[in-house]
Amino acid sequence: MFSPYYAWARLRHGGTADPLDHCAINVALYGESRGEGRWAMTERRRTSVHRDATALHVGASCMRWDGDALVIDIDELTAPVPSRLRGRVRVHPQALAQRSFDLDAAGRHRWRPIAPCARVEIAFERPSLRWQGTGYVDSNTGERPLEADFTRWSWSRSALGHRRCAVLYDPVRRDGTNALLALDFDAQGDAAAFDAPPPAPLPRTGWRLDRATRCDAGAAPALRRTLEDAPFYARSLIETTLLGERAVAVHESLSLARLDTPWCRAMLPFRMPRALR
Repeated sequence: MFSPYYAWARLRHGGTADPLDHCAINVALYGESRGEGRWAMTERRRTSVHRDATALHVGASCMRWDGDALVIDIDELTAPVPSRLRGRVRVHPQALAQRSFDLDAAGRHRWRPIAPCARVEIAFERPSLRWQGTGYVDSNTGERPLEADFTRWSWSRSALGHRRCAVLYDPVRRDGTNALLALDFDAQGDAAAFDAPPPAPLPRTGWRLDRATRCDAGAAPALRRTLEDAPFYARSLIETTLLGERAVAVHESLSLARLDTPWCRAMLPFRMPRALR
């Protein structure tokens, strides 16, 4: 959905383009220091994309269901400095959520929290690493480009006690209305809506991108680490308080107004190359 090549193809062809001709598997690894991180996001053409009811192949990488586990086999080249990124991720959902949520009044954009709470195992050959912990799987689908209907959003997932998690999804539509979702997921994947706490600011990024979350009244969030700092997007690790619990959360901020500019699109190929075949 952030592909500059897809955006340029739509401009060339009167607003439409083949999405299967613009597919990528994005892999981001974060180490203790910035130099240990790895990033891959090579866009593939339709001829390198194959899918069926249980698997999606994009280039040499593949996502498939193996029983109750989602298995992700990764074989990619990093960018902007090329190096091999090869390994396997196994995601074991506690439960699969069945409900989708409309993000706009027309129902053109939908979000589904597939596995709000999951156990994750990582085994990589290159670089050599092993890790296990908690994780999350969701999906976004849409009938139009995001920037056509939204100006910005923030999102976060906080791990809570009793195998629960809280998700805050806070999109701002182009008409100025808000589609705020505040959901408490239990171990069975069932979601209970709760009253979202008041907004709370976070420090701006190096690209001067605004960040904000929501936090229980009387408490304040804290920025632990900025994982990604791009002109239009930031991924962060924060500490916050929700439903009376202090929790660590993965947080995302997205400015679609910035993304939808020529200068921003022109920068994206630096980290998102497109394969020739």
